[in-house]
Amino acid sequence: MSEKAAVRRGAVGFQGGQVLSIRVPEAELEMLRTALRDGKERWHELEAADGAVLVDLGQVVYLRVDSDEHRVGF
Repeated sequence: MSEKAAVRRGAVGFQGGQVLSIRVPEAELEMLRTALRDGKERWHELEAADGAVLVDLGQVVYLRVDSDEHRVGF
C-alpha cells in the first residue's frame, strides 16, 4: 500500500455486535464494497493502513465510512 494514498476511516460491523475500526485506501474500500454487494466470496483480505485483515463477509452486518469532511471545534 502506498504511503501517499488517501486513507479513509470507517468501521465494519459483524453479527453479534463486534465492530472492526479500519483505515483503508479508497481502492481497498471499493474492493470491499464490491465483494459485499456481489456476495460471491466468503472471505476477503483487506489491506488496512496498519496491516492486512481477513474478513468473513458472511458475518458482516454493515460497513460505515466516515465522510471526507474535516470538522474543527464542537
